[in-house]
Amino acid sequence: MQTTEPDHSPQHGPDALSPPPVGPEKLPGIRHIIAVGSGKGGVGKSTVSVNLALALQQLGASVGIVDADILGPSIPGMLGIPTGEPPAMTPQGRMIPAQKHGLKVVSMGMLTGDDKPAVLRGPMVGKYLKMFVGGVQWGLLDYLILDLPPGTGDTQLTLAQSMPLSGVVIVTTPQAVSLKIARRGLRMFEKVQVPILGIVENMRTFTCPHCGESTDIFRHGGGEQMSQELGVAFLGALPLDADVVTCGDEGRPIVVDQPTSVSSQVYVTIAAALVAQLHAAVATLKPFVWKWDSNQGAPAWLEDAVRPAGARNTPIGLLRRDPRTLSILWEDGHRDDFDVRDLRLSCHCALCVEEMSGRKLLDPKTVRPDVSPRQIVSVGNYAIGFDWNDGHNSGIHSFSDLRALGERAMTKNVENV
Repeated sequence: MQTTEPDHSPQHGPDALSPPPVGPEKLPGIRHIIAVGSGKGGVGKSTVSVNLALALQQLGASVGIVDADILGPSIPGMLGIPTGEPPAMTPQGRMIPAQKHGLKVVSMGMLTGDDKPAVLRGPMVGKYLKMFVGGVQWGLLDYLILDLPPGTGDTQLTLAQSMPLSGVVIVTTPQAVSLKIARRGLRMFEKVQVPILGIVENMRTFTCPHCGESTDIFRHGGGEQMSQELGVAFLGALPLDADVVTCGDEGRPIVVDQPTSVSSQVYVTIAAALVAQLHAAVATLKPFVWKWDSNQGAPAWLEDAVRPAGARNTPIGLLRRDPRTLSILWEDGHRDDFDVRDLRLSCHCALCVEEMSGRKLLDPKTVRPDVSPRQIVSVGNYAIGFDWNDGHNSGIHSFSDLRALGERAMTKNVENV
C-alpha cells in the first residue's frame, strides 16, 4: 500500500474564497436531508423541527418533514393534522404525504392515532423509518427535515447507515445535564461521519410579559459554549416563550401564527444560519454500488474539492487504480493506495475478530492471494462495505479505520527505509 501526502498547491484545490461545489441530490428530487436530534427528551426538539421547517419555507424553500420518532410521534398534533387517517397511496404503492401550512408531512401518528401505541421491535422501527423517507411521493424538495427521537439508538444508527444525510442539528437547553447528554449525542453522529450543522440552544431566557424582567430559568449560554469547545457552529438561542407551547398544542406553530414575534424571528435567523452551513459544506460522494471488475457504478474522484483544512476522515474520491489497488482521496488532500487483499485481512467483523477480546480469528493463510471485491457499497456517510469473491460479505470498513490503516502502513514503510 502506498500513501501520498497532501499537495496544497493552488492547482490541487479551489481558491479559499471561491464557493464550494454544489452537492448532489440526497434522494431523487430531494436536495438536503437534515436530521434534528438531541441526547435527551424534553428539550423541545420536535417544536424546533416544526418551526425550523416553517422558517426554511419562509425563506423560499420547499420543505418536507418526517416524524422519525416512530414510537412517540408528536408532529401531527403540532401541525393540526388528524391522526389515525392513513395517507393515500400512488398506483406505484408510494405514500402521499399530508400537507399543512405548506409542509409535506409523514408520521406514524397518521397511521395509529393518538391512543394506539406503536408496539414495535427495533427492526420494524427501522423498516417504518426507511418507508417514511424512501417510500413517499415527496416530489421536489429543497429540505427534508427528520425529527428524531432522543438518544443514540436504533433510529439514529439506521439513518446514519442507510440515509445520505446532509447533516444533523443538535438541540439542547442550557441546563448542565442536558448539555452533557447533547454532547454525547453529537459525538455519536461524529463517529458515523454525519456532519454536525450546528447547535440550537432552546429555552434560554424567559421574559415576563407583565413586568418585562428576564430570567434564565435553565441557566444561560451553555449551548454556545459547547459549540465553541467542540468547534461546531452555534445556530442560535431560542427564548422560553409560553406562546410557543400554546401554539404548538393548538396545531398552529408560532412561525405561522405569530410571524412577527421574537421567537419567530429567531427561528428565521436560525434557518438562515443553517442554510449558510449547508452552502459552506464541501461536495461529498453520492451513494454508490460499485462493481469492482467492470468498474460499473464507480464513485466520483473530486480532486477540486481538496482543502488544506479539510476533514481527515472524509473521502472525496474512490478509484480502482488497477485490479489490485483501491485508491482513496481524502478531503485534506492525502491519498492512500490499498492493496485489496490487505483490506480483506483487516476486516473487523465478528467472523474475523473476536468482539470482546479483539483477538484475530482470521488466519491470513486461509485468504487466497487473488482475493478481490465483487462489489463495494457505501454505508451511510461513514463507511464502505465489501462483498468479496471468497464469499465473505459481513464486514464494513469505516473511513476513520481506513485512514488509520493508511497511516500505520506509511509509518511502517518509513521504518523499513
